Amino acid sequence: MRKRRGFIPLAILHLLAEEAMHGYQIMKELEERSGGAYSASAGTVYPALQELMDQNFIELDTALDKKVYSINESGRKRLEEMAIHEEGDFWVEWKERMIWRNSKESMQLRAAVKEWEKELRKAMKQTRGNPEGAVELIALIDEMTKRLKEDDQKFRQK
Repeated sequence: MRKRRGFIPLAILHLLAEEAMHGYQIMKELEERSGGAYSASAGTVYPALQELMDQNFIELDTALDKKVYSINESGRKRLEEMAIHEEGDFWVEWKERMIWRNSKESMQLRAAVKEWEKELRKAMKQTRGNPEGAVELIALIDEMTKRLKEDDQKFRQK
């Protein structure tokens, strides 16, 4: 099973901390909290719910007609741990993240990163048996990393 990145399961934990819900309710609530910028799918939500159950953060009640998920004490503790690192309201961040994800700039950045990864893989393949080429590629990556770190500081100051 592919590990979820963490923001969807975290959002689900936040919802379940408010009230127990079934899967469809969770999907609708995630969409509503994003102002319609995020359309949750069963292919995302149910694996995230399974992961949360595997991590013992939530429980499933099958006694009713619908499967109802609820947060347990471990899940509440996890939210408390995460709250230490959060700045501001989770749902404001959720909505901003979902709006950004659908923006033209975000899509362009993802396309650029995808192309960069493709070219990096090709360059790495070409360095097999070529120690000098590997050294040059490492230097290039180190320089890019340094510039990104410097740019990160510039962006934070704006």
